[in-house]
Parts: sequence; C-alpha cells; structure tokens
Amino acid sequence: MEIKRKKKFKFDIWEAVIVFVLALLALITLYPFLYTLAGSFNDGNDFELGGVWLLPRKFTLQNYATIVADGRFWVALGNTVLRTVIGTTLALLFTSGVAYGMSQKELPYKGFFRTFNLITMFFSGGIIPFFLVVNILGLYNNFLVYILPSLYSVYNMIVMQSFFRGISQNVREAAVLDGANEFRVWWSIYLPMSTPVLATVGLWIAVMHWNSYLPTLLYTDKAESIWTLQYYLMRIIKDASMPEGGLVSENVTAQTVSFAAMVLAMLPIVCVYPFLQKHFAKGAALGSVKE
Repeated sequence: MEIKRKKKFKFDIWEAVIVFVLALLALITLYPFLYTLAGSFNDGNDFELGGVWLLPRKFTLQNYATIVADGRFWVALGNTVLRTVIGTTLALLFTSGVAYGMSQKELPYKGFFRTFNLITMFFSGGIIPFFLVVNILGLYNNFLVYILPSLYSVYNMIVMQSFFRGISQNVREAAVLDGANEFRVWWSIYLPMSTPVLATVGLWIAVMHWNSYLPTLLYTDKAESIWTLQYYLMRIIKDASMPEGGLVSENVTAQTVSFAAMVLAMLPIVCVYPFLQKHFAKGAALGSVKE
C-alpha cells in the first residue's frame, strides 16, 4: 500500500499579487462603512477634532437617539417599508407574468413584442416627458408614483424569461392536458418552481425601492408626509454640509447624526441579503443562460 505524500507548498508570486490586490480592494470597499460606523457612535464635538478613522474615540448613542426622536425619520421609514413591500411584490407579479408569456413559443406577435420591449429598454423619452405623464395621470404628489412606474423592467423580464425557458415544456403540457389555463400554469407551476430567479430579481427591485430618492425630489412637493428614507437621509446630509448645520444639540453634530442615519438606512438591506444570497447566486446564473 503506497503512502500518499503530502504535496509541498509551492509559492506562486502571481497568486500572492492577486490575493494582495483583492485584499486591498476589499479594504477600500469596507473602509467607508467602518468610518461611517465609527462616526455614528462617536461624540459629535470630539469627532470634529479629527482622528476618528476605524473605532469611536468617545463612544455615545446620542446620535442614534437624535434620529429616533425625529418624527420625520419614522414617517420616511414607514413610507419606504410600504413602498418596498408593495412595489417589490407587484413588480414581481407583473414582470413574471409578462416573462411567462414571452417564454412561450405559441405567443402571437412575439417578435413585435420583443422588438418593442428592446426599444423601450435602450431609448427613453427623458425626465420632462415623464414628468408630464406623471401629471396627466394624477400621480404627482401621490404615493402611487413610487409604485406604478417601477412595475415593469425589460431587463428583469429578460432574466425571468430565460429562467422560464429552462423549465421543461412537458410540465406545462401535462398541466394543460389536465385542464389548467395559462394563468393557473403560471401561478401554480412556474412561480413555485422559480424561487431562485424570483429571489434574485426581488432583491434587485427591493434595493432599488429602498435606495431611491429621486421620485420624492421630482414628483412630489416634498411634503414630509410623503418623504422616503433616502430623501430624508439626503436632507440630513445636506444640512450637515451647510455652515449653519454644525451643532444640533449637546455632544451631537449634523455630521455624526447623518452618519447614524446612513447606518440605520442600510441596516435592513444588510440583514436581509444573507438570507437571499444562495438564491441570488443561483438565480443570477440560471437566468443568464439562454437556450
């Protein structure tokens, strides 16, 4: 019986360079988050002295207490949560319905619909025509302006369509022979079998809704009752950059408060992402494969 010899470690200079470059990029990516986190837990007056890079020098929770005590934060958070949940759910249903139809060879005028979708994907009318459409439809200063324009994405539809094509047609044919209509096939068969791509696209849509502030800026009168979290965060950061935005209260400055607001704004996405990561990788890979 031969004894397997252990392989000797062989140093590869190029592997070492690659590891070093990747570690450096990871550090560059992570550092702004660590800096923001340290500033959010640091005393405002002490932070103004400089030198706080990775860890808070004078620990305090007053920055977070200031944000939590601000009623505008809770209004913006509620609007954003509502927008993200409703917008993501409806967008997944609408986009997956279109993707199911486009994935079937029997769809009449499929070539026309494909061409029409691709044109709208690459060419846009611009902000001014869109603003006029929003006004005509009565969506200005309306919560639905956060939901309806984002119901459909051509790119997301193409990803879902590619995934649906990977599902065997025998499954659909068997369901049709049993009397199921197209809606039943899509709802009861295709959607349950498409968890990876639904989780992937759903995460994209949810992050888009959570991070969006432009609709509040352009399509509302900026009343506090319709603020979203990112618009609230933008106002806090803007106040921090103003000369008169220095001291907010004792031991708290506008800059450290804005850091606390940033951390609170990113926290939900950071918490949700690990639970969807396995579906995210699988859905992105399978959705990009074409027949």
